[in-house]
Amino acid sequence: MPPVFAHGALRLYLLALLESGPKHGYELIKALSERFGGTYSPSAGTIYPRLGKLEEEGLVATHTEGRRTNYSITPAGLRELNSRRDELAGVENDISASVRRLADNLRQDIRVNMRGLRADLAATAEAARSSARAGGGTGPAGFAGPRYSPEGERRLKEAEMLVQAFRDDMRVELRRHAGSRPVTAVTLETVKTVLDQARISIRNSFEG
Repeated sequence: MPPVFAHGALRLYLLALLESGPKHGYELIKALSERFGGTYSPSAGTIYPRLGKLEEEGLVATHTEGRRTNYSITPAGLRELNSRRDELAGVENDISASVRRLADNLRQDIRVNMRGLRADLAATAEAARSSARAGGGTGPAGFAGPRYSPEGERRLKEAEMLVQAFRDDMRVELRRHAGSRPVTAVTLETVKTVLDQARISIRNSFEG
């Protein structure tokens, strides 16, 4: 997979994050993770050496509060940032492209995992049918007689997988959107309304 940041881009982006005010290391890691919509989160081993280098160059200053070290941009760091605004815009575009690529990769992984799970479920259902035939209709997990159905068990597992895949996919979409603009009250209300409607519809199907 291509690197998330081009050479020197993370260094510049850290200065941009510090422009809005001092931050400690975890806040910077969290800000980067949110910008990437949760598809990428840099490690402490990635962030702190670059912050140390920026401090050596006089572009970042540190001050300690208890056990926490806060980082702030210096006047020299601000001059560096202002002189590279055009480059920063390119970094933002690269980040947006990286988010799309990482989200696509995650969705592909989910699809592959779903196919594997469906194959496992098919094998489990077949084994359950064989066991039920051999044992006079007794199913797994304490189900027996008319209440147990291998096909019903397979459908239950597939429904659970679909719910989980939907959750994972929408979480990626929401975080990717939030990385470029805030989630609005309309979006939040839409999520609540649609999920409530889906819950009601699914529950109503139980009676069918």
